[in-house]
Amino acid sequence: MITLLPDEHLEQLDETLQLIVSPAYTFTTDSLLLAAFSAPKQHETACDLGTGCGILPLLWCRKECGPITAVDLQDAACDQLLRTLALNGLEDRVTVVHADLREKHQLLPAGSFDLIAMNPPYYAAGTGKQSQADSDRQAKHETTCTLQDAVAAAAWLLKNGGRFCLCQKPERLTDVLCALRAHRLEPKRLQFAAQNAQAAPFLVLVEAKRGGNPGLKVEAPLLLQ
Repeated sequence: MITLLPDEHLEQLDETLQLIVSPAYTFTTDSLLLAAFSAPKQHETACDLGTGCGILPLLWCRKECGPITAVDLQDAACDQLLRTLALNGLEDRVTVVHADLREKHQLLPAGSFDLIAMNPPYYAAGTGKQSQADSDRQAKHETTCTLQDAVAAAAWLLKNGGRFCLCQKPERLTDVLCALRAHRLEPKRLQFAAQNAQAAPFLVLVEAKRGGNPGLKVEAPLLLQ
């Protein structure tokens, strides 16, 4: 029997998967789009940095991939995800690591993964309306993790030839591409997401390859309507 805290509830993702969510650790459309964009290939080892409620690793479990690791700085998020995994009988598929990705040399061994994904904080320090809740501030603002921190951790953890997938606000695309190349992560695939064909994009999804050759493919935009 899995215990839910007073502010938690279950989200039914499909016929079999249930996810524990709370006001502090939940998911958005951005996370669903990133989960699909970054879907691991067969036998790939995958890691989700800043996993929160764990929506990415849970959806990845639908794939026939290798072991999955989920990393988060916040102990409460790790506890919530561990209970989600137990609820779905997925403890043998996903390992939860309570760690600070900024301490990359102590995080996990270098070159551990074929795939890294992250939904990093969108707002650089001093920008955007500050969230009231501490968990929201860490998720949305570069208070405990910057874009540079995320890219550096991914570069450390990826095997040569491995993929790093992330999503970000379109206005920060230049920051993303510059940070990736600075850490020998070559941008290889890019896709914008918009509400409809007339709307400006609200999200950009980027895939980079560690040690890859130059050559960027821009895919058709994702339209939600």
